[in-house]
Formats: sequence, structure tokens, C-alpha cells
Amino acid sequence: MSQLASDILKATDGKICKHCLGRKLSKTIEGSNNIERADKVCNDLDINLDDVDCVICDNIFDKLDDDLYDKIDAKINQLGIEFETFLVGSQIPKDIQKRDEELSEKFNLTVETIKKEINRLIGLGIWEKYDKEAEFERQDIVFSIDLRKNPKVRIQINPLYIEGKYNKYKRGIPQTKWPCTKCKGRGCEECNGTGKQYPESVEELISEHFIKLTKGREAKFHGAGREDIDVLMLGSGRPFVLEIKEPRIRNLDLAKLEQEINKTNEGKTAYHCLKLCERPRKAEIKQSSPDTYKVYQAVVECDRAFDKQKLEELTKLNEIHQQTPLRVLRRRTDMVRIKHVLGLSYEIIDDKTFTIKIKTEGGLYIKELISGDEGRSKPNVSEILGVNAICAQLDVIEVSEK
Repeated sequence: MSQLASDILKATDGKICKHCLGRKLSKTIEGSNNIERADKVCNDLDINLDDVDCVICDNIFDKLDDDLYDKIDAKINQLGIEFETFLVGSQIPKDIQKRDEELSEKFNLTVETIKKEINRLIGLGIWEKYDKEAEFERQDIVFSIDLRKNPKVRIQINPLYIEGKYNKYKRGIPQTKWPCTKCKGRGCEECNGTGKQYPESVEELISEHFIKLTKGREAKFHGAGREDIDVLMLGSGRPFVLEIKEPRIRNLDLAKLEQEINKTNEGKTAYHCLKLCERPRKAEIKQSSPDTYKVYQAVVECDRAFDKQKLEELTKLNEIHQQTPLRVLRRRTDMVRIKHVLGLSYEIIDDKTFTIKIKTEGGLYIKELISGDEGRSKPNVSEILGVNAICAQLDVIEVSEK
């Protein structure tokens, strides 16, 4: 038996449970767990610590019994949750933590804390009962076990993240839900009590399906940029991540769900390549890099006939200085952004109308590039052609991968 074991028993007057004794001896006595280490000491000294009143933990480990796991099971069934990975956290009386720390400090020990042992043992019990894996980085749910009085069990359900791409085939649909400008979402006569400026959005047309199937509390849509409400999103689609908060059901047939959602929304929106992803992806698709680009197709209408020879000058557009457009000034910082045109081609429709296909860095406002926005966008199409030009129709036809 180690000298440390004798010193700890003396310091606690022998009133220490096997968990607490074995924990302090984890670096000096071999054993697969703390109970086994303490048993070796008991056998060597011919002592019994089975019914001792522990002066360190107040026998808190006795609360890790069948009754606790019944409460855990009841909470899982009450919520009806599915999970594959989990984490355990616990709350214990502060005086117990303090005594545990003081004993370690007294003997200069760097061993597992009492909370870590409690969490580990509960996690082991959950693993044995449900065959689910403890995961410290990214887990489906977190068990919070309050052991300060009668054990209480709470479960935090972590979000579910689904990555994909969307197309928008109908104008007048915003990317995300817009609260009514008059009632700010509370519901009024102007919005027919919906609290919304527009009846549907790209976000809602997919999220309502996921909320129903996952029994989630709410959904949040994270897009790789956004198109205006009157702009179509064509081509391979715009990347997005859908975040489902507090999903009780996590096992989904995404391929089948994708088909059902697209059939329901035919002619309006479509969603592709749906797959599960992790939380960091949400930030990644929002971050712009020098390599990302977008391709647009615009119908340009002029107030009078334009000089067709000047159209060729548009193909030389490169660096664009854009002050925050007037139409978004109320919700964007007023500043000058420098963006680049990466390529442009055109096709004449008639004396006053033509189309352009334009490849740009993300964040360049196309409507203002065409109109000039009262001189806030330089150079611009109107200025180059010497006419007043507007963007009569705009489609996004490609959004690069991030």
C-alpha cells in the first residue's frame, strides 16, 4: 500500500468513500477504476469502507443509482428524442467541490475532479443502457444532471444542420421570412394577421417540412448571400445551411424528403444535394473569399436608343466602386465597396433593350451597376452608354462553391 493512501485515510479519519479514495490514488495505485484501487487499500489494511459516511462527497455517488437512470429514461421517452452521441454535465454542491479540491491541494495531487468522475460514470451508464457514444466536441444531446438535492434530469437538444442548394423559379419570393413592416411581426390587418410582409419564402418552403418531421422548435436559414425578391436563382443553385433547433427526430431519409419538398414546391423553389453537415459549415458558406464569384443575366432597358458600338466598352468593365445603394441604405452601412467584374458579354434585343451576362465578385450590386444609382456606382452602364438604363429583369445563373 502507498504512503499516500495512509496519509489520506489519516487526514479524513478514515471517513472517505471508495470513489474519493480511489480517485486520489489514481496516479499511485494501479487499477481499472477507482473502486478497484480503493479495494486494494482495504484488503491491505483489512478495513471496510462500504458503509462509511464520506467527509468529502457526502456519499453523492449513492445517487448514481437505478432511480437516476429511470429518470433519464423517462426524460428521453417524454421528449421522444433520437440521438447517437451525447455529453454529460452535472451540478453538485459547492462545498463538496471545495472539499475535493482542498484534499487534492493538501497532497499536491493532479487527479480527476469529483465532477469529472461523476460525469464519466453517468456517461458510462448511458452508454451501457442505450449503446450510444459520448462525444465531447459535437454531440446530439447534452444530459444535465442536478445532484444538489434530489436528482433532476434535463436534456439539451443540439441543433441539426442540413446543407444543400436551392433554386428559385418564381419572382416575388424572398429568401427568408420578412416580418410585416407595419406590425413588426405581431400580426395586423395589413398582413392579414400573418405578421409577414410576404406569404412565403425560400426558407419557409423547406423549413416547414423539416420542422414537422424532426419535431423541431424552429428553423433558421443561412444562405451564401441572397438574391433580391424579384430575382430568380437558376443554374446549379445557391448554397445554404438549414439549422433546425431542438430536433427530437434526427434520423431522416434526406433523398426521399428532397423529392417530396420539390414536388410540393414545383414551379416556385427546388432544393438539391441535401446532406447533414456540422455547425462550422454555417459560417463557411457566409464567408466571402477572393475566389468566389457569381454569374448574372440581366435585361437592360434604356430610355432612348443606345449607341451599339459603345456596348463593346462594357466588356472592358473591371474595378467598380460602389457606395452602399440607396435602396438598402437603411439596413446596410454607408460605405464604398470595391468589387470587380470578371467577365461580360451582351446580346442586342432592339434599339433600347439588350441583355448582359456578367461574372462578378460576390457582393457587387448589379442593378446599381446598370443604373449608376445617382452616381453612387462608378463606372456604370448608363454612364458608358450615355443613356438612362435600368435593370428590367435579373436572374442569378451561377453561385460558385465556397
